[in-house]
Formats: sequence, structure tokens, C-alpha cells
Amino acid sequence: MKAVILAAGKSQNLAPFSNTRPSPMMSVAGKYLFDHNMDLLQKSGINDIFVVVGHKKEKLIDQVNKHVYNGLNLQYVEQKRSLGIGDAVMQVRDKILPGEHFLLIYGDIVTSQNIFSKTQQSFHTFKSPVASICLPPSNEMFGNVFLNANMRITRIIEKPKGDNLGNYVLSGVYILPESFFKLLDKHHRSMEKAIQELVKKEQLQASMWEDEWLDIVYPWELLTANQIIMDSWENSSIAKSAHLEANVTIQGTVRIADDAIIKSGAVLEGPCSIGKGCYVGNNSLIRSYTALGDYCSVGYGVELKNCVVQNNTRIGRLSFIGDSVLGENVDIGAGSMTVNRNLDWTPIKVKQGKKLFNTGREKLGAFIGDDVVIGAGNTIEPGMVVPSGKKYPARYSVKGG
Repeated sequence: MKAVILAAGKSQNLAPFSNTRPSPMMSVAGKYLFDHNMDLLQKSGINDIFVVVGHKKEKLIDQVNKHVYNGLNLQYVEQKRSLGIGDAVMQVRDKILPGEHFLLIYGDIVTSQNIFSKTQQSFHTFKSPVASICLPPSNEMFGNVFLNANMRITRIIEKPKGDNLGNYVLSGVYILPESFFKLLDKHHRSMEKAIQELVKKEQLQASMWEDEWLDIVYPWELLTANQIIMDSWENSSIAKSAHLEANVTIQGTVRIADDAIIKSGAVLEGPCSIGKGCYVGNNSLIRSYTALGDYCSVGYGVELKNCVVQNNTRIGRLSFIGDSVLGENVDIGAGSMTVNRNLDWTPIKVKQGKKLFNTGREKLGAFIGDDVVIGAGNTIEPGMVVPSGKKYPARYSVKGG
């Protein structure tokens, strides 16, 4: 069976990170989302994979080209204009043969286990098109699904309102027939209407997903995605080329990649991950659910707590970064701090453009875009979104005359 990964769209609510990359190129738990899905597809026996690229396609194309996935036939197809999900699916029409079924995946979903294998099992059981469904913490943002006793989908409400909510939502994984392209043609490339017609024809079965699942919409959900994947880890791993000095303390499940250097006095509290070529300075504290990307530098006495840090980022000595997401090539000066709660412990709000979102989280730090420079001694307020390329001077308390 062939797989199609949709990775062409731009998620406005995922700024500042979506401004500089497609969402599958966000790194959580030490890997790009794209690579996590590649691993699961390979384990589920999928060999032919087509990736639909569009927004900031160069990053994803580079990832497709430079990685060899042990025999996987990995190709990309470009959606030249952002015309919706249905149009993105149509870009692979000539890749699917008559009579074939294909696995369709939304590229920004995260699961704790292999949702692709489970969907395939359901397909072989029902011998019919399948949509994976799950029970999310909140069902107001996703297409709500209603079933009959035989697991056939009888109704989908794409934009539920009021009390008209089902228990289940679509989880962004389908197995569809080649004839689905005709439905997209018929409905002017509307994915919603094409799926609704399958439902009306009593041809769409449900595959129940009962493990952890997340569709990443907002930047703070990257922290949740990171936790979902780390909680699924069963074993620690330390690369042979990693160098740990004496008096390094490791607690819980920890993953340390090639050529990482961990200096004396550092404490690593799992689950956490240290990327390739990272430097962790003396007496630093890397707390649970922290993921450092490749070639990051963490200075003396730094504390990191529940953070996702992308590649090539530097954090100066005696800084505290908590409940935050940092982009690539960020430079944070010594003695800087993210404040991660309000004084009265009310849920933290995040402003995206002109919208103010209530995250529902009592602890949340900052979201710092790529290539940001923050000078020494700065304090960053809770829920702050720092656009890519922004530069803040050091907070000097004594200045020259």
C-alpha cells in the first residue's frame, strides 16, 4: 500500500514557527515530526511514500533527499498554490493505480503508538474505506463523528456548534480508494464534501484509536506532543561517541545522541533527550520533558524545564528556560529567564496576531522564533511570542557615561 503525507499547508496559529518551516519540520523528543512518522510507516510495512509539499517546501525537500529510510521509496509532489486539502490530495492522482487503496496522513499529527498499523488492520477487517477516529480532550475543534453498532460512520459534523457534539473526532488518517479522486473532482476538490459522500453511500468505516493522539494547532501543543512521545519511551540510550564527565547524574529515561558532551555536575532528569553534538555545561539541570535539538549549547548552571529546543540554539550561563519552545539558531544571553506563571496562577494567554488565546495552562513560558537574539539579563513574560529574527539588547543596569 502507498502512503500520502499532506505537508503543504501553513498553520497560521502555529506562529512563529510555521513562518519559517512546514509543521512536520518541527522537532519534538529529539526528532522532526516528519521523521517520527517515517519510523511508524516503516514499522507498519509501508514502502512507497509520497509527500505533498508547498509552504517552505525547501526544508522538507531537503529532509526527503538527504535521508535514506532503509529501502523506502520516498518522493515529494508539490502543491504550487495553497488551495486546500482536497487540492493537495489531487496532486498524487497519477501516483495511485486504478483499483488501489492508499493511506492518507495529515503531516502534523502525533501519536504514542503506531496509528498507521491500526488503521491498516481495520481496513483488512472491513475490506472498505476507513477513517481513523479517537477521543480527544476537547472535540470542539475537529470534525465530529457518529457511528452505528457496526462501526460504520453515519454522520460527520465538520464544524460542530453548541451541544451538537459527538464523542469521537477524525484523527487525520484514512485509507481511501483510487475512486476517491473522482469524488474530489465531482465536489470541486472539497475534501469535506467528498468524505461526506462516502458517508452517505455507507462506505466509510471507523478505525478506533484509543492511545494518545494530538493534532498540533498551537505552539504550546508542541510541549504536549513532546510529552506524548517521551512517555512512550521504554529504554534509555547513550551513544558510544557521547562524552559524559565524572559526577554526571542521570535519573529516569534519557537519550543522548552522538558526540554530545555533558560536563561534570550536570543533572539529567528523564524523560529527556540531548541531540547530536550538544554541549551541556557544568552544574546544569536538564529537567523532565526537555528535548535539545542537534548542536545546541547550554552554559554553566542553566536550568531547562519542559522545553523543546530546536537545532543550533545557544543558552547562556545561569539562565532559566521553562515550559517554552525555542526555534533554530536562537541565542539567549547569560542570566536570562522565562517567567512561566502569572502571579495569581490564572491560566496564561497567548496573543497570535490580533487574537488572544486562553491556553488553559497555569504554567507556560515563551515561544521564540528562529534566529532570535536575546541579550544577557532579559526577563521574558509568560506566553510571549517572539517573531523570527528579532533582536533584544542586553538589560544593562550600569551604563557608561
